[in-house]
Amino acid sequence: MPEPPDALGSVMRSGPRRFLLSWWPWRCWGYHASGAVLGYAVLAALVVLIGVGILSSLLGIGLLLLTAAAVSGVPVGALERRRLRFVEPAPVAAPHGALAGAGPFAWLRTRLRERATWREFGYAGLLAVVFGPAGFGVTVLLAFSLILVATPVTVWAIAPDTVMLIPGRAVSGPLEGLGGTAAGLVGLVAAAYAGGLLARAQVRVARLLLGPREEDGRVLELTRSRVRLVDAFEAERRRIERDLHDGAQQQLVALSMTLGLAERELRGVPAAAAAAELVARGRGEAKQALAQLRDLVRGIHPQVLTDHGLAAAVAEVALRHPVPVTVDLDVPRLPEPVEVTAYFSVTEALANAAKHSGASRVEVAGRVADGMLTLAVTDDGRGGADPSAGAGLAGLAVRVAMLRGRLVVSSPVGGPTELRVEVPCSG
Repeated sequence: MPEPPDALGSVMRSGPRRFLLSWWPWRCWGYHASGAVLGYAVLAALVVLIGVGILSSLLGIGLLLLTAAAVSGVPVGALERRRLRFVEPAPVAAPHGALAGAGPFAWLRTRLRERATWREFGYAGLLAVVFGPAGFGVTVLLAFSLILVATPVTVWAIAPDTVMLIPGRAVSGPLEGLGGTAAGLVGLVAAAYAGGLLARAQVRVARLLLGPREEDGRVLELTRSRVRLVDAFEAERRRIERDLHDGAQQQLVALSMTLGLAERELRGVPAAAAAAELVARGRGEAKQALAQLRDLVRGIHPQVLTDHGLAAAVAEVALRHPVPVTVDLDVPRLPEPVEVTAYFSVTEALANAAKHSGASRVEVAGRVADGMLTLAVTDDGRGGADPSAGAGLAGLAVRVAMLRGRLVVSSPVGGPTELRVEVPCSG
């Protein structure tokens, strides 16, 4: 399956100022603080279930406890997939098939046969012994740094009692405590980057162990269904485009010509001046309807996209856009479904930038590497875009998912907004 976009990594690579002043460090800290609590709870549960299960295996109850330990990763995985939304905008799908109406024994038998259950058990172990303690370390570093930052206030508040940052050396006053504040700020930066790097690593592991894989029969059938859906969508699109072009457009052209001939005949009759004016008005409305219909057909599938490819089609849209658009697309000709999806991703992002962002410039960049098309549309607007607030981006996400791609929107308040699309070029 294609590697999903790394929204957190993109923000971290954009520079310290953008990363440190965004909400991402706080989201990472919250993720690790909750992960530390969950990790130690999972560790305690596994120790009890496995330890007591092994010791009591001869009594019969041990097998039940070991079975419970084996499937304990299922609820842990479900909780982790929800908790990942702290640091990963793109959700991780559940790898299990639905078991509606199944009894407890049927559920248990099915889950023990699924590879995903054992991957989730492995993740639960990693959470207990690796990610939980690491998250606790990040949380301790954060707490200690916040205490240091507040050193001058603490010294002032507890005077005449003393505060010692270095054993045996008391801080004489709030001004001397500024050294502790400086050390605390350095600690906060370290905690931010440590939290971000650890969160990125945990997201990758979670996607590997908690998400669906190709060998799962359910995922394979879903892939086949997506291919059939893409083919059906493209066939319907071609039919609509052909009907509009060969049917409605030709009829409107014929109507406009007929009205033009009628107008010419009526102009020569003095008593029919009013009728000639009405015919002229009808001809103008027919021309306007024809222009709107041509725009509609162009919006369904622009001819320049078919003839010259994605880069030329996006360049044409950029020329008509009310906000200055810089286009940097270094892409070859791609399979038609990929080009169409990429084109509409760009046009949707540009439309949103013009309507809602208040941006003064927009950048469109795209590359193909290792069989993956990557597009990024970035504007310098006010940010705060909510992908779930409108049907445009939600529908676009479904369209990208049909090709087994990913769409991620990063739009912190204050901007910038980035819409990032990754689609495998094989479709």
